Amino acid sequence: MTQHASHTTAGFFNADMAAGYDQRNAGLKPIGDCLHFLMGMVLEDLPPDARILCVGVGTGAEILALAGAHPGWSFTGVDPSAEMLAVGRDRLGAAGVLGRCRLVHGYVDDVADTGFDAVVSLLVAHFVAPADRPAFYRAIHDRLRPGGRFVSAEISADLDAAAAPAMIDDWRLVHARMGADADALAALPAMLRDVLAVVTPDRTQALWRDAGFVATVPFFQGFMIRAWHARKG
Repeated sequence: MTQHASHTTAGFFNADMAAGYDQRNAGLKPIGDCLHFLMGMVLEDLPPDARILCVGVGTGAEILALAGAHPGWSFTGVDPSAEMLAVGRDRLGAAGVLGRCRLVHGYVDDVADTGFDAVVSLLVAHFVAPADRPAFYRAIHDRLRPGGRFVSAEISADLDAAAAPAMIDDWRLVHARMGADADALAALPAMLRDVLAVVTPDRTQALWRDAGFVATVPFFQGFMIRAWHARKG
């Protein structure tokens, strides 16, 4: 682990969470499928031998979404949860793509390689503490080749906006579909403010500019999940 151990709540993704992660998210598969489909479109102009870094690779969903259509691409996946990586390794092996993958236990700082054609980080940034977010994005920027692509999705919203209560009601629908009980649904506002590092879309785009990314484009929104892509400047 590196100095950015606070980047994500690694302990939250323990063995029990990792083992049931995909099953718990099965009810949201249409959202994930749409996000992965659009991610693939954003990256479809990469070279046939592209090298992709997946930050917060988890159970390997992003690699699986890209690998089948691009047999020449290779992947590096990094995640601070050894339990999630173990599940991901099994899934990638079962899909026959593990030979094109290198899995790293740790954070983006622990990936020594640079010159990646793209970095993908889906539903990770909201686990990164606000004070660490600039370094997180700079570390991603530094691992891309010039002009390389960055694709990221996160929970992003203005929790102080007039529409925030309605947005949180929508977000409860998402968690209810994942099987959350009444207590967990009632605790969602506190979770968003005190556990996750949810920031506004404008703040995320400003952090990307500060890290050196250019031409930031929003390409997906599903309730409070938002996604952007950009290039290394």
